[in-house]
Amino acid sequence: MKIKDGFVLREVCGERVIMGEGLGAIDFGRLLCLNETAAWLWKEAKEMGDFTVEQLTDKLCKAYDVSPEEAQKDVEEIVQEWQSVGVINNG
Repeated sequence: MKIKDGFVLREVCGERVIMGEGLGAIDFGRLLCLNETAAWLWKEAKEMGDFTVEQLTDKLCKAYDVSPEEAQKDVEEIVQEWQSVGVINNG
């Protein structure tokens, strides 16, 4: 998977949000609010380029005090949300 071009993480009024910028995100007329962990995962995914749920789960386990099972569940939910709003590619 990969974050689509044109989507960025910004802080708006104290909230972390994904927003579209430029032509790559012209049909994305909304903001997607992220909690601290989701924002951290977004930054990690963006830095990695291509990423998998397993890779993000591993990074989450190393950075936070969370079980592998809980981390995978959280990452799967976040990635599914990103997929449902169209900010990542599956290939």
